[in-house]
Order: sequence, then C-alpha cells, then structure tokens
Amino acid sequence: MSNKAVINTEKAPAAIGPYSQAIKAGNTIYLSGQIPLDPATMELVSDDFEAQARQVFTNLKAVCEEAAGSLGEIVKLNLYLVDLDNFAVVNKVMEEFFSKPYPARAAVGVKALPKGAQFEAEAVMVIGD
Repeated sequence: MSNKAVINTEKAPAAIGPYSQAIKAGNTIYLSGQIPLDPATMELVSDDFEAQARQVFTNLKAVCEEAAGSLGEIVKLNLYLVDLDNFAVVNKVMEEFFSKPYPARAAVGVKALPKGAQFEAEAVMVIGD
C-alpha cells in the first residue's frame, strides 16, 4: 500500500502534462507549479504581471484547500519569473496572500514558462502534526 495520494481540484487549472496538481505523502503535500491560468477556461487571466501573480496564488490556495490545508501551512515556496524586474510586484502580491511567518522561498529568473506565462510558483505544505 502506497503512502502517496493524489490531490486534485476543479478550482485550479487541470494539469497540462503528465503530472498531478499535488501529491500528499504523509503530512507533506508537494504542490506542482501553478501558472496564471483561469481554471474554467484554461487560458491566461491577463497579460498584466500583477494579475498573473494574483491568479497563481489563487490557484495554489485552491490546491492547498483541497488538501485540507491553507497557504499559511506552506513551508517552502519556489517562484519563477520571466522578468526579475517584477520581483517587487511579487512581494506586494504575496503580502495579500501570506502572513508572518512567511514560508522559506526561492525566486529564479527563467527564460520562458508554459503558455507564455510570466510567473509560476510551486510549494511544499505540511499539515497536521
């Protein structure tokens, strides 16, 4: 018997490849990268970076909630930006979704992201004891 469970919600975009939205192993949930897709249309929400960042965190929140957790239980967050000049905007939007103590975090500049997105985030969440 596996200690691994798939987490899936229609409130976040469906996987666009051979992966799961999240995998639960024990009390740790590994959330796949989310890009700023509207779950209903599977299209980018906007060309505006701030709107994209908000949608990414909204999508992560939906997956966290499906796993019986919350953004506040994220312990590690990895951010991928096509343009690192948007770093201050990410910080501003993060403060709308997260409160102290903030998760550990990495921010990486990348050449491109799927579907022309400007931003992607993945996370690790720990729930329960």
